[in-house]
Formats: sequence, structure tokens, C-alpha cells
Amino acid sequence: MNEMMDGMQGLTSTALIMALVLIGLIVWFFVNRASVRADRQVELLQSLLEEQKRQNVLLKKLIEARGEPEQTVPETADEAENDFIRMIPER
Repeated sequence: MNEMMDGMQGLTSTALIMALVLIGLIVWFFVNRASVRADRQVELLQSLLEEQKRQNVLLKKLIEARGEPEQTVPETADEAENDFIRMIPER
């Protein structure tokens, strides 16, 4: 009888370890997935920023080609912060 109880206890501890390993793998999967998605979003935002920079350069060239002077408006700190927020696209 004592041997049977020792066998059950070993089986229970093995099952507990396997359950903890499985839970750990599931948690790792979702954390890794979220990290990959965040990295992809950062890449997309960087590519959008580069595209905006290229478009700004082209617009400046077009304005210079037309011979019109550039109109510069001094920005306050609040307006500069709002411009940065507008650069980030929303879903």
C-alpha cells in the first residue's frame, strides 16, 4: 500500500511539472507574439516617416521650381508637439 502511495505522489509531481511547463510555453508564445507585432509596427512607422521625409523634399523642390518664396511660420512648443502627434498614424 505504501509503495502505491509513493507511485501516485511521483505521478502527481510529474503531472504538476508538465502542467507548469505547458503554462510557461503558452505565456512565452503570447509574449513573443506581442513583441513581434510591436516590432513590425515600429518598422512600419519608420518607413512612413522616411516616406514623409522624401515627400517633403519633393515638395520643397516643386516650390523652388515654381519660383515662389517659402512661407515659414514660427512654431510654438505646443504646435511642435501637435505636429509630432500627427505624424503617427492611427489604426
